[in-house]
Amino acid sequence: MIVVITIINYVDRGAISYAANPIIEEFGLDQVAWGQVLGYFGYGYMVGALLGGVLADRKGPRWVWVWSCATWSVFEVCMAFAGNIGMLLFGGSALAGFAVFRVLFGAAEGPAFSTINRTMANWATVRERGFAASVGLLGSPLGALLTAPVAVGILALTDSWRWLFVILGLLGFAWIIVWRRIFTDLPEDNPRVSREELALIRSTDAMLAEERSVATEVGKVPWWTFFRSRTLVCNALGYFAFQYVNFMILTWTPKYLQDQFGFQLGSLWYLGMIPWIGACFTVLAGGKISDWLRRRTGSLWVARSGFAAVSLFLAMLCFSTIPALPSVWAVLAMMAVGNALNFLPNSVYWTVIIDTAPTRAGTFGGISHFITNTATIVAPTLTGFLVAAHGYGSMFVATAVVTGIGTVVMLLVRPGVRAATAGTGA
Repeated sequence: MIVVITIINYVDRGAISYAANPIIEEFGLDQVAWGQVLGYFGYGYMVGALLGGVLADRKGPRWVWVWSCATWSVFEVCMAFAGNIGMLLFGGSALAGFAVFRVLFGAAEGPAFSTINRTMANWATVRERGFAASVGLLGSPLGALLTAPVAVGILALTDSWRWLFVILGLLGFAWIIVWRRIFTDLPEDNPRVSREELALIRSTDAMLAEERSVATEVGKVPWWTFFRSRTLVCNALGYFAFQYVNFMILTWTPKYLQDQFGFQLGSLWYLGMIPWIGACFTVLAGGKISDWLRRRTGSLWVARSGFAAVSLFLAMLCFSTIPALPSVWAVLAMMAVGNALNFLPNSVYWTVIIDTAPTRAGTFGGISHFITNTATIVAPTLTGFLVAAHGYGSMFVATAVVTGIGTVVMLLVRPGVRAATAGTGA
Protein backbone atom coordinates (compact mmCIF):
# COMPACT_ATOMS: atom_id res chain seq x y z
CA MET A 1 0.00 0.00 0.00
CA ILE A 2 2.87 2.36 0.81
CA VAL A 3 4.58 1.61 -2.52
CA VAL A 4 1.44 2.34 -4.55
CA ILE A 5 0.56 5.60 -2.81
CA THR A 6 4.19 6.75 -3.12
CA ILE A 7 4.09 6.02 -6.85
CA ILE A 8 0.99 8.22 -7.13
CA ASN A 9 2.76 10.90 -5.08
CA TYR A 10 5.79 10.88 -7.39
CA VAL A 11 3.87 10.75 -10.67
CA ASP A 12 1.80 13.73 -9.54
CA ARG A 13 4.87 15.81 -8.62
CA GLY A 14 6.91 14.89 -11.70
CA ALA A 15 4.24 15.22 -14.39
CA ILE A 16 4.76 18.98 -14.75
CA SER A 17 8.24 18.38 -16.20
CA TYR A 18 6.71 16.72 -19.26
CA ALA A 19 4.33 19.64 -19.79
CA ALA A 20 7.22 22.11 -19.76
CA ASN A 21 7.24 23.24 -23.39
CA PRO A 22 3.50 23.96 -23.83
CA ILE A 23 3.35 25.79 -20.47
CA ILE A 24 6.48 27.83 -21.26
CA GLU A 25 5.17 28.74 -24.71
CA GLU A 26 1.67 29.65 -23.51
CA PHE A 27 2.83 31.93 -20.68
CA GLY A 28 6.11 33.22 -22.13
CA LEU A 29 8.45 31.84 -19.46
CA ASP A 30 12.24 31.51 -19.81
CA GLN A 31 14.62 28.94 -18.31
CA VAL A 32 15.14 30.89 -15.09
CA ALA A 33 11.40 31.35 -14.58
CA TRP A 34 10.77 27.69 -15.33
CA GLY A 35 13.38 26.70 -12.77
CA GLN A 36 11.50 28.86 -10.26
CA VAL A 37 8.18 27.18 -11.11
CA LEU A 38 9.74 23.79 -10.45
CA GLY A 39 11.40 25.03 -7.26
CA TYR A 40 8.28 26.54 -5.69
CA PHE A 41 7.13 23.01 -4.89
CA GLY A 42 9.96 22.70 -2.36
CA TYR A 43 8.87 25.63 -0.18
CA GLY A 44 5.59 23.94 0.64
CA TYR A 45 7.12 20.48 0.69
CA MET A 46 9.50 21.35 3.53
CA VAL A 47 6.67 22.64 5.72
CA GLY A 48 4.46 19.66 4.88
CA ALA A 49 7.25 17.23 5.76
CA LEU A 50 7.74 18.87 9.15
CA LEU A 51 4.05 19.00 10.05
CA GLY A 52 3.38 15.56 8.60
CA GLY A 53 5.96 13.91 10.83
CA VAL A 54 4.46 15.46 13.97
CA LEU A 55 0.92 14.51 12.90
CA ALA A 56 1.98 10.95 12.03
CA ASP A 57 3.23 10.52 15.61
CA ARG A 58 0.10 12.09 17.11
CA LYS A 59 -2.77 11.14 14.77
CA GLY A 60 -1.31 8.04 13.08
CA PRO A 61 -0.10 7.42 9.51
CA ARG A 62 -3.51 6.41 8.17
CA TRP A 63 -5.12 9.73 9.08
CA VAL A 64 -2.19 11.72 7.64
CA TRP A 65 -2.13 9.79 4.37
CA VAL A 66 -5.86 10.24 3.73
CA TRP A 67 -5.82 14.00 4.27
CA SER A 68 -2.51 14.46 2.48
CA CYS A 69 -3.57 12.54 -0.64
CA ALA A 70 -6.95 14.26 -0.77
CA THR A 71 -5.36 17.70 -0.50
CA TRP A 72 -2.57 17.19 -3.00
CA SER A 73 -5.10 15.75 -5.48
CA VAL A 74 -7.14 18.97 -5.20
CA PHE A 75 -4.09 21.13 -5.88
CA GLU A 76 -2.97 18.83 -8.70
CA VAL A 77 -6.26 19.64 -10.46
CA CYS A 78 -5.76 23.33 -9.66
CA MET A 79 -2.39 23.30 -11.46
CA ALA A 80 -4.33 23.10 -14.73
CA PHE A 81 -5.59 26.64 -14.11
CA ALA A 82 -2.74 28.11 -12.05
CA GLY A 83 -1.30 30.31 -14.79
CA ASN A 84 -4.68 31.76 -15.74
CA ILE A 85 -5.57 32.40 -12.10
CA GLY A 86 -2.25 34.20 -11.66
CA MET A 87 -2.94 36.43 -14.66
CA LEU A 88 -6.43 37.18 -13.35
CA LEU A 89 -5.66 37.79 -9.67
CA PHE A 90 -1.96 38.67 -9.43
CA GLY A 91 -1.44 41.59 -11.77
CA GLY A 92 -1.19 39.52 -14.95
CA SER A 93 1.57 37.29 -13.55
CA ALA A 94 1.20 33.65 -14.54
CA LEU A 95 4.37 32.95 -12.58
CA ALA A 96 2.69 34.11 -9.36
CA GLY A 97 -0.22 31.76 -10.00
CA PHE A 98 2.11 28.82 -10.46
CA ALA A 99 3.99 29.88 -7.33
CA VAL A 100 0.86 29.80 -5.17
CA PHE A 101 -0.39 26.42 -6.32
CA ARG A 102 3.03 24.73 -6.48
CA VAL A 103 3.68 25.80 -2.87
CA LEU A 104 0.28 24.49 -1.74
CA PHE A 105 0.73 21.29 -3.73
CA GLY A 106 4.18 20.77 -2.19
CA ALA A 107 2.82 21.29 1.33
CA ALA A 108 0.16 18.64 0.71
CA GLU A 109 2.69 16.11 -0.61
CA GLY A 110 5.25 16.90 2.11
CA PRO A 111 4.06 14.45 4.80
CA ALA A 112 4.70 11.40 2.61
CA PHE A 113 8.11 10.18 3.67
CA SER A 114 8.08 11.12 7.35
CA THR A 115 4.76 9.24 7.50
CA ILE A 116 6.37 6.23 5.80
CA ASN A 117 9.04 6.31 8.51
CA ARG A 118 6.43 6.30 11.27
CA THR A 119 4.76 3.35 9.51
CA MET A 120 8.01 1.40 9.27
CA ALA A 121 8.81 2.05 12.94
CA ASN A 122 5.37 0.59 13.74
CA TRP A 123 5.59 -2.40 11.41
CA ALA A 124 9.22 -3.47 10.87
CA THR A 125 11.08 -5.95 13.04
CA VAL A 126 14.51 -4.76 14.17
CA ARG A 127 16.39 -7.27 12.03
CA GLU A 128 14.70 -6.12 8.82
CA ARG A 129 14.54 -2.36 9.24
CA GLY A 130 16.80 -1.60 6.30
CA PHE A 131 14.89 -3.79 3.86
CA ALA A 132 11.47 -2.76 5.19
CA ALA A 133 12.37 0.91 4.76
CA SER A 134 13.67 0.22 1.25
CA VAL A 135 10.38 -1.46 0.28
CA GLY A 136 8.52 1.60 1.51
CA LEU A 137 10.85 3.83 -0.51
CA LEU A 138 10.58 1.75 -3.70
CA GLY A 139 7.73 4.00 -4.77
CA SER A 140 10.18 6.89 -5.30
CA PRO A 141 12.22 5.55 -8.25
CA LEU A 142 9.33 3.44 -9.52
CA GLY A 143 7.04 6.47 -9.51
CA ALA A 144 9.71 8.59 -11.19
CA LEU A 145 10.21 5.88 -13.83
CA LEU A 146 6.46 5.60 -14.49
CA THR A 147 6.00 9.37 -14.64
CA ALA A 148 7.38 9.50 -18.18
CA PRO A 149 5.01 6.99 -19.86
CA VAL A 150 2.02 8.09 -17.78
CA ALA A 151 2.49 11.81 -18.42
CA VAL A 152 3.43 11.46 -22.08
CA GLY A 153 0.58 9.00 -22.62
CA ILE A 154 -2.03 11.35 -21.15
CA LEU A 155 -0.60 14.30 -23.09
CA ALA A 156 -0.71 12.31 -26.31
CA LEU A 157 -4.26 11.04 -25.75
CA THR A 158 -5.76 14.36 -24.66
CA ASP A 159 -3.48 16.77 -26.58
CA SER A 160 -3.83 19.07 -23.56
CA TRP A 161 -1.43 19.73 -20.71
CA ARG A 162 -4.37 20.84 -18.55
CA TRP A 163 -6.08 17.46 -18.77
CA LEU A 164 -2.85 15.87 -17.52
CA PHE A 165 -3.29 17.52 -14.12
CA VAL A 166 -7.05 16.98 -13.96
CA ILE A 167 -6.83 13.24 -14.67
CA LEU A 168 -3.98 12.65 -12.21
CA GLY A 169 -5.85 14.54 -9.48
CA LEU A 170 -8.98 12.44 -9.97
CA LEU A 171 -6.95 9.22 -9.78
CA GLY A 172 -5.70 10.30 -6.34
CA PHE A 173 -9.27 10.52 -5.04
CA ALA A 174 -10.04 7.07 -6.39
CA TRP A 175 -7.05 5.63 -4.55
CA ILE A 176 -8.16 7.03 -1.18
CA ILE A 177 -11.19 4.73 -1.23
CA VAL A 178 -8.94 1.66 -1.52
CA TRP A 179 -6.47 3.00 1.04
CA ARG A 180 -9.06 3.54 3.77
CA ARG A 181 -10.32 -0.04 3.45
CA ILE A 182 -6.94 -1.78 3.73
CA PHE A 183 -4.31 0.27 5.58
CA THR A 184 -3.90 0.22 9.37
CA ASP A 185 -1.49 2.15 11.58
CA LEU A 186 -0.31 -0.87 13.58
CA PRO A 187 -0.04 -4.61 12.92
CA GLU A 188 -2.03 -5.10 16.13
CA ASP A 189 -4.98 -3.41 14.38
CA ASN A 190 -4.81 -5.45 11.18
CA PRO A 191 -6.98 -8.59 10.99
CA ARG A 192 -4.65 -10.03 8.34
CA VAL A 193 -1.74 -10.22 10.84
CA SER A 194 -1.60 -13.47 12.82
CA ARG A 195 -0.35 -13.77 16.39
CA GLU A 196 2.79 -15.48 15.11
CA GLU A 197 3.50 -12.65 12.68
CA LEU A 198 2.90 -10.06 15.39
CA ALA A 199 5.32 -11.84 17.73
CA LEU A 200 7.96 -11.78 14.98
CA ILE A 201 7.40 -8.09 14.27
CA ARG A 202 7.72 -7.17 17.95
CA SER A 203 10.66 -9.50 18.63
CA THR A 204 13.82 -7.88 20.01
CA ASP A 205 16.04 -10.93 19.42
CA ALA A 206 19.51 -10.09 18.08
CA MET A 207 19.06 -6.38 18.84
CA LEU A 208 22.39 -4.58 19.04
CA ALA A 209 23.31 -2.78 22.24
CA GLU A 210 22.85 0.67 20.73
CA GLU A 211 19.57 -0.12 18.92
CA ARG A 212 16.06 0.75 20.07
CA SER A 213 12.56 -0.19 18.93
CA VAL A 214 8.98 0.80 19.71
CA ALA A 215 8.74 -2.40 21.77
CA THR A 216 11.53 -1.33 24.13
CA GLU A 217 11.06 2.44 24.27
CA VAL A 218 8.35 3.86 26.50
CA GLY A 219 8.88 7.63 26.68
CA LYS A 220 9.53 10.14 23.92
CA VAL A 221 12.52 12.44 23.84
CA PRO A 222 11.81 16.17 23.27
CA TRP A 223 11.68 17.23 19.63
CA TRP A 224 14.43 19.82 20.07
CA THR A 225 17.00 17.14 20.98
CA PHE A 226 17.24 16.45 17.25
CA PHE A 227 19.46 19.53 16.93
CA ARG A 228 21.76 18.36 19.74
CA SER A 229 22.57 15.21 17.81
CA ARG A 230 25.45 15.35 15.33
CA THR A 231 24.23 12.04 13.98
CA LEU A 232 20.72 13.22 13.13
CA VAL A 233 21.82 16.59 11.73
CA CYS A 234 24.59 15.10 9.55
CA ASN A 235 22.23 12.35 8.43
CA ALA A 236 19.77 15.02 7.25
CA LEU A 237 22.56 16.80 5.34
CA GLY A 238 23.58 13.53 3.70
CA TYR A 239 19.96 13.02 2.71
CA PHE A 240 20.02 16.51 1.20
CA ALA A 241 22.67 15.26 -1.24
CA PHE A 242 20.44 12.34 -2.22
CA GLN A 243 17.45 14.61 -2.72
CA TYR A 244 19.44 17.09 -4.79
CA VAL A 245 20.32 14.35 -7.29
CA ASN A 246 16.75 13.08 -7.21
CA PHE A 247 15.13 16.42 -7.99
CA MET A 248 17.73 17.55 -10.50
CA ILE A 249 16.99 14.45 -12.59
CA LEU A 250 13.24 14.48 -11.95
CA THR A 251 12.67 18.12 -12.88
CA TRP A 252 15.24 18.90 -15.59
CA THR A 253 15.84 15.69 -17.59
CA PRO A 254 12.90 16.16 -20.01
CA LYS A 255 13.85 19.77 -20.80
CA TYR A 256 17.54 18.81 -21.07
CA LEU A 257 16.81 16.07 -23.60
CA GLN A 258 14.62 18.37 -25.67
CA ASP A 259 17.00 21.35 -25.69
CA GLN A 260 20.38 19.62 -25.82
CA PHE A 261 19.59 16.73 -28.16
CA GLY A 262 16.42 17.83 -29.98
CA PHE A 263 14.14 15.02 -28.85
CA GLN A 264 10.41 15.49 -29.26
CA LEU A 265 7.75 14.73 -26.64
CA GLY A 266 6.95 11.39 -28.28
CA SER A 267 10.46 10.13 -27.49
CA LEU A 268 10.44 11.20 -23.87
CA TRP A 269 8.09 8.45 -22.70
CA TYR A 270 10.97 5.95 -22.82
CA LEU A 271 14.02 8.24 -22.60
CA GLY A 272 12.74 9.76 -19.37
CA MET A 273 12.56 6.28 -17.84
CA ILE A 274 16.21 5.37 -18.40
CA PRO A 275 17.77 7.27 -15.45
CA TRP A 276 15.39 5.52 -13.05
CA ILE A 277 15.63 1.88 -14.14
CA GLY A 278 18.61 0.92 -12.00
CA ALA A 279 17.33 2.85 -9.00
CA CYS A 280 14.22 0.64 -8.82
CA PHE A 281 16.50 -2.31 -8.07
CA THR A 282 19.19 -0.64 -5.98
CA VAL A 283 16.70 0.94 -3.56
CA LEU A 284 15.67 -2.60 -2.55
CA ALA A 285 19.18 -4.06 -2.76
CA GLY A 286 20.49 -1.26 -0.54
CA GLY A 287 18.16 -2.18 2.31
CA LYS A 288 19.22 -5.83 2.06
CA ILE A 289 22.91 -4.90 1.95
CA SER A 290 22.55 -2.61 4.96
CA ASP A 291 20.82 -5.32 7.01
CA TRP A 292 23.45 -7.88 5.91
CA LEU A 293 26.30 -5.57 6.94
CA ARG A 294 24.62 -5.07 10.31
CA ARG A 295 24.48 -8.84 10.88
CA ARG A 296 28.01 -9.53 9.66
CA THR A 297 29.83 -6.66 11.37
CA GLY A 298 27.62 -5.88 14.36
CA SER A 299 28.27 -2.22 13.54
CA LEU A 300 25.51 0.21 12.71
CA TRP A 301 28.15 2.68 11.48
CA VAL A 302 29.39 0.26 8.82
CA ALA A 303 25.86 -0.85 7.89
CA ARG A 304 24.39 2.63 7.65
CA SER A 305 26.89 5.51 7.51
CA GLY A 306 29.87 3.87 5.83
CA PHE A 307 27.65 2.20 3.27
CA ALA A 308 25.96 5.52 2.41
CA ALA A 309 29.27 7.39 2.17
CA VAL A 310 30.74 4.88 -0.31
CA SER A 311 27.59 4.97 -2.44
CA LEU A 312 27.52 8.78 -2.59
CA PHE A 313 31.23 8.88 -3.45
CA LEU A 314 30.70 6.55 -6.42
CA ALA A 315 27.68 8.61 -7.51
CA MET A 316 29.87 11.72 -7.40
CA LEU A 317 32.36 10.08 -9.78
CA CYS A 318 29.56 9.25 -12.23
CA PHE A 319 28.05 12.75 -12.38
CA SER A 320 31.46 14.43 -12.65
CA THR A 321 32.15 12.55 -15.91
CA ILE A 322 28.86 13.32 -17.69
CA PRO A 323 29.83 16.73 -19.20
CA ALA A 324 32.68 15.01 -21.10
CA LEU A 325 30.62 12.17 -22.56
CA PRO A 326 30.17 12.18 -26.36
CA SER A 327 26.58 10.97 -26.92
CA VAL A 328 23.11 11.10 -25.44
CA TRP A 329 23.18 7.35 -24.85
CA ALA A 330 26.41 7.56 -22.88
CA VAL A 331 24.94 10.44 -20.87
CA LEU A 332 21.72 8.53 -20.10
CA ALA A 333 23.66 5.40 -19.17
CA MET A 334 25.89 7.33 -16.77
CA MET A 335 22.88 9.15 -15.30
CA ALA A 336 21.26 5.76 -14.73
CA VAL A 337 24.35 4.38 -12.98
CA GLY A 338 24.82 7.52 -10.90
CA ASN A 339 21.17 7.60 -9.88
CA ALA A 340 21.22 3.88 -9.07
CA LEU A 341 24.19 4.45 -6.75
CA ASN A 342 22.42 7.46 -5.24
CA PHE A 343 19.37 5.33 -4.41
CA LEU A 344 21.41 2.42 -3.03
CA PRO A 345 21.51 3.87 0.53
CA ASN A 346 18.10 5.59 0.37
CA SER A 347 16.73 3.51 3.24
CA VAL A 348 19.76 4.35 5.39
CA TYR A 349 18.69 7.95 5.99
CA TRP A 350 15.42 6.73 7.49
CA THR A 351 16.71 3.69 9.38
CA VAL A 352 19.30 5.88 11.12
CA ILE A 353 16.37 7.79 12.65
CA ILE A 354 14.55 4.61 13.67
CA ASP A 355 17.77 3.11 15.08
CA THR A 356 18.35 6.25 17.12
CA ALA A 357 14.88 7.39 18.25
CA PRO A 358 12.06 5.01 17.19
CA THR A 359 9.37 6.67 19.29
CA ARG A 360 10.10 9.93 17.46
CA ALA A 361 10.39 8.35 14.01
CA GLY A 362 7.68 10.60 12.59
CA THR A 363 8.70 13.87 14.26
CA PHE A 364 12.45 13.43 13.74
CA GLY A 365 11.76 12.12 10.25
CA GLY A 366 9.79 15.30 9.57
CA ILE A 367 12.57 17.55 10.85
CA SER A 368 15.13 15.62 8.82
CA HIS A 369 12.94 15.80 5.74
CA PHE A 370 12.46 19.53 6.25
CA ILE A 371 16.23 20.04 6.12
CA THR A 372 16.59 17.57 3.27
CA ASN A 373 13.91 19.15 1.16
CA THR A 374 15.65 22.44 0.84
CA ALA A 375 17.12 20.45 -2.07
CA THR A 376 13.70 20.40 -3.75
CA ILE A 377 14.06 24.18 -4.02
CA VAL A 378 17.80 24.46 -4.54
CA ALA A 379 18.17 21.74 -7.20
CA PRO A 380 15.63 22.93 -9.81
CA THR A 381 16.13 26.64 -9.10
CA LEU A 382 19.94 26.57 -9.09
CA THR A 383 19.90 24.37 -12.19
CA GLY A 384 17.84 26.99 -14.01
CA PHE A 385 20.40 29.71 -13.25
CA LEU A 386 23.36 27.45 -14.07
CA VAL A 387 21.88 26.33 -17.39
CA ALA A 388 21.09 29.90 -18.41
CA ALA A 389 24.60 31.09 -17.52
CA HIS A 390 26.85 28.12 -18.32
CA GLY A 391 24.90 25.49 -20.24
CA TYR A 392 23.60 22.08 -19.27
CA GLY A 393 26.99 20.60 -18.37
CA SER A 394 27.10 22.80 -15.28
CA MET A 395 24.12 21.07 -13.70
CA PHE A 396 26.03 17.80 -13.57
CA VAL A 397 29.12 19.49 -12.11
CA ALA A 398 26.97 20.99 -9.35
CA THR A 399 25.45 17.57 -8.69
CA ALA A 400 28.92 16.03 -8.31
CA VAL A 401 29.90 18.73 -5.81
CA VAL A 402 26.78 18.13 -3.71
CA THR A 403 27.26 14.34 -3.62
CA GLY A 404 30.88 14.90 -2.60
CA ILE A 405 29.74 16.97 0.37
CA GLY A 406 27.19 14.26 1.19
CA THR A 407 29.99 11.69 1.30
CA VAL A 408 31.87 13.66 3.94
CA VAL A 409 28.93 14.34 6.26
CA MET A 410 27.75 10.71 6.22
CA LEU A 411 31.14 9.67 7.60
CA LEU A 412 30.27 11.70 10.72
CA VAL A 413 27.00 9.85 11.38
CA ARG A 414 26.98 7.43 14.36
CA PRO A 415 23.59 5.63 14.39
CA GLY A 416 21.96 4.29 17.53
CA VAL A 417 21.69 5.47 21.13
CA ARG A 418 24.74 6.36 23.19
CA ALA A 419 24.66 6.54 26.97
CA ALA A 420 25.82 10.16 26.98
CA THR A 421 23.11 11.30 24.59
CA ALA A 422 20.34 8.77 25.10
CA GLY A 423 17.52 9.14 22.64
CA THR A 424 19.40 11.31 20.17
CA GLY A 425 22.50 9.44 19.07
CA ALA A 426 26.09 10.63 19.06
